[in-house]
Amino acid sequence: MVVDSDNRLVGVESRNSPYFDARPELCAPELIVIHCISLPEGEWGNTFVDDLFMGELDCEAHESFSDLRSTKVSPHVFVDRGGKVIQYVPFDKRAWHAGISQWNGRIDCNNFSVGIELEGTISSGYTSDQYLVLNELLAALISNYDGLSRDSIVGHQEIAPGRKFDPGPCFSWETVSQALS
Repeated sequence: MVVDSDNRLVGVESRNSPYFDARPELCAPELIVIHCISLPEGEWGNTFVDDLFMGELDCEAHESFSDLRSTKVSPHVFVDRGGKVIQYVPFDKRAWHAGISQWNGRIDCNNFSVGIELEGTISSGYTSDQYLVLNELLAALISNYDGLSRDSIVGHQEIAPGRKFDPGPCFSWETVSQALS
């Protein structure tokens, strides 16, 4: 994987979520946050996650969507169960993925992070295709942005403890760590 001069991945589907804005001045990516999502929870292969990130989710389509009515959320990148990558926000922009968050004493992690959503749940495993693509993506980000390293990859639960629990106990940090060695 390669990041181009427009801060987008080369050769992947690119969508333009409305849920982003400019990073604060002098804020570049220094953190990578791994998330998971499925809508409805535990179901994959439909368009609901894309609809949410694009601001087009029909909240009447499923009873569990009612609490998402005013949600404005987007990752930089989404990786589905088959390893397909969709980029929603360029890496030099602030995607709205972390919410209320803190890392190493700094608040509002959206300002200085890249958000990656994996299709899944905190109690489901992830696919080998997802790990393969995730590791390629992480390597591309680390090689492209000076502020990123192996040590700057965290789960959502690490920046929002007690509020968020993703990517969950089934996520293999070892698989990611070994690939980046």
